[in-house]
Amino acid sequence: QVQLVESGGGLVQAGGSLRLSCVASGNIFSINTMGWYRQAPGKQRELVASISSGGNTNYADSVKGRFTISRDNAKNTVYLQMISLKSEDTAVYYCNTIRFGTPVNRWGQGTHVTVSS
Repeated sequence: QVQLVESGGGLVQAGGSLRLSCVASGNIFSINTMGWYRQAPGKQRELVASISSGGNTNYADSVKGRFTISRDNAKNTVYLQMISLKSEDTAVYYCNTIRFGTPVNRWGQGTHVTVSS
């Protein structure tokens, strides 16, 4: 069983930055593609960024150029550096392992990001 623990969220003004962290335990971290998802109030959860075991990255158009995903396999941790934050980035952010394009683990608690304008 994989445990996912997200941290780093908070309240920030538009134009500010945050760095989110996700520690994944109970898996062989280096083998898997990892992703960051977010769910805004009243909206469906969406994938915003992913990184493969080889370091290849993909981003949703809405965050491209502003968010950077990275990983530290030795620490079983994936990061999301967010800059130039906008009010529409307000959401609960979750991480997960991705296999065949879908999240495979039970969701963690997520970390809340609130961007004020």
